[in-house]
Amino acid sequence: MTRKTVRIAMNGVTGRMGYRQHLVRSILAIREQGGLDLGDGTVLWPEPILVGRREHALKALAEQHGLAAENISTDVDAVLADPTVDIYFDAQVTSAREEAIKKAIAAGKHIYTEKPTATGLEGALELARLANAAGIKHGVVQDKLFLPGLLKLKRLIDGGFFGRILSVRGEFGYWVFEGDWQTAQRPSWNYRAEDGGGIVVDMFPHWEYVLHELFGRVKSVQAIATTHIPQRWDENGKPYDATADDAAYGIFELDGGAIAQINSSWAVRVNRDELVEFQVDGTEGSAVAGLRNCRVQHRSSTPKPVWNPDIPATYSFRDQWQEVPDNADFDNGFKAQWELFLRHVYADAPYHWDLLAGARGVQLAELGLKSSAEGVRVDVPEIQL
Repeated sequence: MTRKTVRIAMNGVTGRMGYRQHLVRSILAIREQGGLDLGDGTVLWPEPILVGRREHALKALAEQHGLAAENISTDVDAVLADPTVDIYFDAQVTSAREEAIKKAIAAGKHIYTEKPTATGLEGALELARLANAAGIKHGVVQDKLFLPGLLKLKRLIDGGFFGRILSVRGEFGYWVFEGDWQTAQRPSWNYRAEDGGGIVVDMFPHWEYVLHELFGRVKSVQAIATTHIPQRWDENGKPYDATADDAAYGIFELDGGAIAQINSSWAVRVNRDELVEFQVDGTEGSAVAGLRNCRVQHRSSTPKPVWNPDIPATYSFRDQWQEVPDNADFDNGFKAQWELFLRHVYADAPYHWDLLAGARGVQLAELGLKSSAEGVRVDVPEIQL
């Protein structure tokens, strides 16, 4: 076996998602398993270069995880100028991402990035054009496709379980504390529009790729975005005005005729099995999929409910559904996609979740906000480079 060291600049790893999912549960997890075997006698060994604005935080992470002290930097330009760095990964706040990716493309680095890829569609499309012109490889994190629950759902779709799919209903969210008497679970910038916050720009890119990949391209969107909690408290305990939307209620028309309804909210208390669930109804059967689990009810075993509010129900509707078995070992979704991207870069394996796919997510968020502001249904045109 030949071990090939892959130096990856990871910008934004002091943030919640960049640290937990991308550094610890992906890159460091690949190292813990001995690297990534390409199957041709080569094992990739990822070497993360931690990049950020707070040197003390980067040093603490390096020490905690046994990374070399010289593999941290607050100078993005210097890291991008290093010819030994092959890949640039970005998990910064959205407002800083576009310019950093442009610099990385100009430096000839392969790009892997969180979403949204830019603050607007034109910026997202420009990144895709620049990357293609530079001849680099590029990918966008679309992690929910790799969740066990949605992998089971895709298995059902591919097997024809649903017949003709009629509708998709999604519920996502949880109560994010305001920050006054309990610490908020999300950073304060998420609730300031001027800092790139808002649940539409955060979650509609997710819904775009989930709907696109599993059910069909989004043809139109009608949404209402609102700010339910107008005042919150930041990390220092200071009150601030929440200027970004913290809930969005969307209806999406899909190619093929199915209708999707997805509620996204940081102001909802959870009364479901998982933090996100999708119910899919078809002519031959239905399913409810979450992060890990998936339950089904086939046409042949569908009960015959009768509306009678005068008689108490003597049965549980949930008990009438059947659990879909795992039938496979499911790895962390972020890690699984990192491995696919690394194979794409170093073994030329296929990979289609690129910057153009990321631009579609930015487009849907942009048009969702337009729909909400104007109170109309908005067509979602196909985009091309």
